[in-house]
Amino acid sequence: MEFKNVSFSYDGKKKVLEKVSFKVYPGERIALVGHTGAGKTTIVNLICRFYDPDEGEILIDGVDIRKIKLESLRRQVAVMFQDTFLFSGSIMENIRYGRLSASDEEVINTAREVYAHDFVVSLEKGYDTRVQERGLRLSTGQRQLVSLARTLIANPKILILDEATASIDTHTERLLQKGIEKLLQGRTSFIIAHRLSTIQNADRIFVIENGKIVEEGNHEELMKKRGIYYNMFISQFKLWSEEKEIVS
Repeated sequence: MEFKNVSFSYDGKKKVLEKVSFKVYPGERIALVGHTGAGKTTIVNLICRFYDPDEGEILIDGVDIRKIKLESLRRQVAVMFQDTFLFSGSIMENIRYGRLSASDEEVINTAREVYAHDFVVSLEKGYDTRVQERGLRLSTGQRQLVSLARTLIANPKILILDEATASIDTHTERLLQKGIEKLLQGRTSFIIAHRLSTIQNADRIFVIENGKIVEEGNHEELMKKRGIYYNMFISQFKLWSEEKEIVS
């Protein structure tokens, strides 16, 4: 995937992105970091073609995404948002929504791969357990595990992950992180990072400020620069240490 001098404005006046250029190679893991309003979500919106750029091009395998049928593009790109949405229906149906042709066996095997199976079979009706819209009868972590299974069964080439930051129990968080790792394997991925400690193993980190990529590199490279990323990371680390002291 490639962004070539991409600029975009929601209102036709203030540019949210300004001449952004980068190239991402197959299987690469890219983290997008920056303050609120910097342009991270806008990059994701453009990749998904919720909007088209005002200037420049976005290419997938050298083809302008405006020339790719939306149905085809949406099959290749999967987005997992912070706020997980489940439909009114069974857990089996919610996972299968990622690929409607999937068999029951494929659904169950996929749930196993992202560590959702054990909690599902512990429910009163297992995979036939019905959930209300938005999955209100499940915990936040359980909803996220179901969403991981639904995303994996769709088998997207490009994955966009708005990092899950909700407070969940330690056990579920460990399962969720293992499930996410499984999901990311072999896929080109963009991770909108809120907790910088979770993206230290990204291949590259794009630091976005005022609609521009101002720093780029892996965690170690950016920490050595002692720039914006370094200051953000140290600030979060200090805050985390202070909260840990208060709890203990």
